[in-house]
Amino acid sequence: MLRWLAGTPRSPGWPATLGPVRVKSGVVTLRPVRLRDGRDWSRLRIQNQNELMPWEPTAQGPWAARHHPSAWNQMYAILKSEAKLGAVLPFVIEVDGQYAGQLTIGNVQRGAVRSAWIGYWVDSTVTGGGVASAAVALGVDHAFGPVGLHRLEATVQPENLASRAVLAKVGFRQEGLLKRYMDVNSRWRDHLLVAFTVEELPGSAVEGLIRAGRAFAV
Repeated sequence: MLRWLAGTPRSPGWPATLGPVRVKSGVVTLRPVRLRDGRDWSRLRIQNQNELMPWEPTAQGPWAARHHPSAWNQMYAILKSEAKLGAVLPFVIEVDGQYAGQLTIGNVQRGAVRSAWIGYWVDSTVTGGGVASAAVALGVDHAFGPVGLHRLEATVQPENLASRAVLAKVGFRQEGLLKRYMDVNSRWRDHLLVAFTVEELPGSAVEGLIRAGRAFAV
């Protein structure tokens, strides 16, 4: 349990460790981010620059400088602050116990809406091995279960076929096209809006992957 979140009424289902579930690349679990994740975060983000930059929001400064281990401290502080408010659920994706990416459930809305967005990235060495699908499925089950949400959304560039496939495997459906939605890699890019509501989930997202032969119980 993270002490700064223990007993926080705004953060149902948080902090939590989700999984495990086995896929081709190994055993996938999600766990809360930690301050000491800085070196692993920096190493993987720099190694995966070519794979990540085409899909991520434009930001100031060189990629390596923005992903130096010291930059994690500020990011962690922001995530910690937002998690305290119940607005964000930030997870590390682990494969066989090793840092392999991140999954975030953000802009958590309560009341009559009870919705959030979900986003993720994974190390290129495990792409194609079911890791992203398993991580998203774990996040969906947690959001619709202990967190008590009704709707999840994600946005993805039409050209990002790999990410579109991940979201479709878990159960997200397309709702529309957001024209010039986000400044990505120094250009305003269109994004598809995909969504999923709890009524559309038969049982659990992880169970759906298992039934489809894309994951296995541990």
